Amino acid sequence: MNQAPASPMPLDCNGRPLWLDRPQVMGVLNVTPDSFSDGGRFSGRDAALAHARAMAEAGAAVIDVGGESTRPGAAPVSEQEELDRVLPVIEALAAEIELPLSIDTSKPGVMRAAVAAGAGLINDVRALREPGALQAAAELGVPLCLMHMQGEPRSMQQAPSYGDVLAEVQAFLLERAAACQAAGVPREHILLDPGFGFGKTVEHNLSLLKHLDRLAAAGYPLLVGLSRKSLIGAVLGLPVADRLHPSVALAVIAAWQGARLIRVHDVAATVQALGMCAAVQAAD
Repeated sequence: MNQAPASPMPLDCNGRPLWLDRPQVMGVLNVTPDSFSDGGRFSGRDAALAHARAMAEAGAAVIDVGGESTRPGAAPVSEQEELDRVLPVIEALAAEIELPLSIDTSKPGVMRAAVAAGAGLINDVRALREPGALQAAAELGVPLCLMHMQGEPRSMQQAPSYGDVLAEVQAFLLERAAACQAAGVPREHILLDPGFGFGKTVEHNLSLLKHLDRLAAAGYPLLVGLSRKSLIGAVLGLPVADRLHPSVALAVIAAWQGARLIRVHDVAATVQALGMCAAVQAAD
């Protein structure tokens, strides 16, 4: 059995606790017109709020709000457009639900505005490498997630290549974690994400998941996102709309391998599956 070290205290997400003593679910709330799975479905404020409420009721531990698609081939959006998408949703959710809110962004200006509006966790696919992002995250003082990505969303899936995918992903993430700590971010505020599907082939993704326990052994809580991804389509030949069951299976495998936060679209089914996984892990 593979388990990451349990967190004795919750993460303080802008005054809202996030316990990671067992695997938890992060619900995806894309307020974008072009995300790969649910692009456009929740881009309106009312639809976004209704979906967030449903995910909270289904057992999500945190809601991850994103205003810029990072699917393969995605084009960047301006900071103002991203702010216009996410801020009304974060402000409304912060006033209505008690769960921690995460902002999925790489832009320091969006980080600052989102935290001021009520977000309590920064989830950055670029691992705070954009100019000013590391300084902003350190000053804001909220927990953060650093993700590995080879290349950029527009081109990352054209020809990903590694000598040893696990070793290279781990080395990158630990280097970024060290940079954050050098900038004043407490170690206990740092989560790591291997970046499934971000500049990786099917074989790279499968190898990373098989050996995820080795990354968990570094001692940082792991966040993983495998929900509905192209890995499932490549292995099973399923369209995005039919990937619920394999997504839940991958979530359980990730939790068993030590992941503490599982980012998903289908919250209720994943919460139930992880509840059983946690019960088995806690047994004598």
